[in-house]
Formats: sequence, structure tokens, C-alpha cells
Amino acid sequence: MKSLFLSISFLVCTVLSAQNTGTLTLSFTQTPHTSYQGTKNVMAVWIESSTGTFVKTRARNAGGGTSDHLPVWAVKSGGSAGNCLTTSCNTLGAITGATLNNFSARNFSWDGTDASGNVVADGTYKITVESTWNHGSAATTTRSYTFVKGTAADVQTPAADANFTGISLAWNPGGVGIEEKSSDMIVSIQPNPSLNGVFNVEFNYAIRVSAMNLAGEEVYTEDVQMNEVAKTVDLSNLTSGVYFICVTNGKSVSKHKVVINK
Repeated sequence: MKSLFLSISFLVCTVLSAQNTGTLTLSFTQTPHTSYQGTKNVMAVWIESSTGTFVKTRARNAGGGTSDHLPVWAVKSGGSAGNCLTTSCNTLGAITGATLNNFSARNFSWDGTDASGNVVADGTYKITVESTWNHGSAATTTRSYTFVKGTAADVQTPAADANFTGISLAWNPGGVGIEEKSSDMIVSIQPNPSLNGVFNVEFNYAIRVSAMNLAGEEVYTEDVQMNEVAKTVDLSNLTSGVYFICVTNGKSVSKHKVVINK
């Protein structure tokens, strides 16, 4: 009986502490806001637990004149509300840069690790976006999207609001949401993002071109005819979001992330 109890306890602990690898992707289009700064804006994106504990920063864009414009992220990441550029704000592993110059399509990803690079336990998490486009409390917004990190895919299309449209969110365990570039293939995809879902795919040699969504489901496939070096991939029937175009030459596959931004 004691042995059985220990075995069950070990199994329960193993399940509770599962740490699956994978990729979270978030894409959206910012809604332009009229202000004296025109199209300039600042933004921070970070991962936190379901209870609000900071996990990792994914992006921070701000400048010297806008260092007080990301107060929520600054405090969450270990700094003070008045200065999001201080070194006490945790930006390890994040993409950082100056103030953004436009309202545009944005894409972010997370590999399931914390700021120290350790894979975190499976469970419910949030990816939070803080966007500020002017001075004052009426010109800033913070929105969180909740998802489950685990062995199953979690694919969502959250409703648009006054600040973000064309939102797509997906947690994919394993390598579903990861680009894979083949060294023996030359592939070019234009435009990317696409405003209508149509992409021109050029390649040096291929036998098949396909596309998949963030859940790993094939949404398009077409064989390549002899001597063809380009295909028009029409995904116009699909909703805005992140997809992957795959080019196969019979020996390897080159997978490329594309964005539909209608």
C-alpha cells in the first residue's frame, strides 16, 4: 500500500510540474489615434501568471521623452511607474527599441520560458499589452489575453476593441508555431503582411506549396509543376492572423510565418 501511495504521489507531482515547450504567438493591428504626436506611440508586451506575477518581457518600445508612458509594465517588471527605461525594469530576452513611429500590425511570440531562460510550469498565463499614444490617462490602454500553456494547442481570435483589431492568439506545444528555414532552399514571400491574404511565393525548386494555421491544420495545398519557380498562394478566404507557408522540395521543408492583415 505504501509503495502504491508513493507511486501515485510521484505521478501527481510529475503532472502538476509538467513543463512543456512550445510557442505562443500574438498578432494584432493597432487602431490609429489622433493626437499632437501624430502616429508616434509606445508599447510594452509581457507574460505574467494567471494571478498577475511577472514572468518575462517580450517587447518594450519607448524613448527618453516617453519614459513615464508605460507605468503598468514598468512596475510589473521591477521598476517604478515614472521611468520605464530604468535598468531595474526586467527586459532580459526582450526586444527593445525607441518610440514607435506608426500604428501598424504587430507580432509577438514567447517560447514558454521565464526571464532566466527556464521553461515555466504548464498552466494558465496572460500576455499583456500596454499601449500609450499621448500624454494623460485617456490616451493609454492595457489589455490582457489569457491562454493555457500545456500539451494541447490553445488557438483564439479575441474580439476587437477600440485599440486593437485583427487579433489572433495561439499557444502551440512543440514546434508548430516555429519557422524552419531549409539551408538548401531559397524562398521569397511577398507581400508580408498581406492586406488581402494573397501571397506571391518564389522558390528555386519545389514540388509542393502548402499553408497551415496556428493549430497546425493545413488550410491550403498545391503541387508545383515542372519548371515552375513561383506560386500565388490565395488565403483570402481566411481571417486576419498568423499562418505558415511551407515549401517542400521532396527532401526538406522550408516553413515561413506570414500575416494576413485585412
